[in-house]
Amino acid sequence: MNSAIQIMVLVEGQTEKTFIKSLLSPYLADLTDQNIFLIPTLAGKQGGDVRFSRYQKDIGHHLKQRPDTYITLMVDFYGIRNDWPGFKEAKQQSMHSKKAAIMNQETEKRIQELFPEQNHRFIPYVSMHEIEALYFSDPASIANIMNINEKRIESILEDCDGPEAINDSPKTSPSKRLEELSPTFKKISTGIAIAEAVGIKRMREQCPLFNEWICKIECVGH
Repeated sequence: MNSAIQIMVLVEGQTEKTFIKSLLSPYLADLTDQNIFLIPTLAGKQGGDVRFSRYQKDIGHHLKQRPDTYITLMVDFYGIRNDWPGFKEAKQQSMHSKKAAIMNQETEKRIQELFPEQNHRFIPYVSMHEIEALYFSDPASIANIMNINEKRIESILEDCDGPEAINDSPKTSPSKRLEELSPTFKKISTGIAIAEAVGIKRMREQCPLFNEWICKIECVGH
């Protein structure tokens, strides 16, 4: 077995932290040919306020702390601040895949400039457009957990053309749509219950950008 590889995951909130700890880290740890462990940590110890000026400090700290530790991100495009590399250009794009490509490329470029000796251990990932978009990978799971008609979820997916394309408007972002579907929806308790029902495998099948990020994590150490 290969030696263990630790990957710090810099997240913006408790929802992402719980998602990593409860679902994604166990999923990767269970892969028979891998020995990767994800460690979620809140940016600035408290999360929130997704400014690049805050995140770059934590990224630099973890890159310099140990030469064998990798670091990645799990932050939502929805709510990200305009000082983030690539933000202004990404906002001009209509395709979510183009937005993601710009954000990830420009973030990686900036980290390369800031930390030239350690940047090879950094993996950028900006979610399109919220972590809650992943839950839409399986309408049946949402309908079952929230006790609503599955057709309501399917209608959203048909209008947006896929989970990761659900937009970042304050009224129609993934989390706001879930709240609209059921006022009892809670980002952590209800959201994580849905995520567990959906499963990482299904999310990877339905969310290409999320899957691409996981593939990069799986390749660490090879």
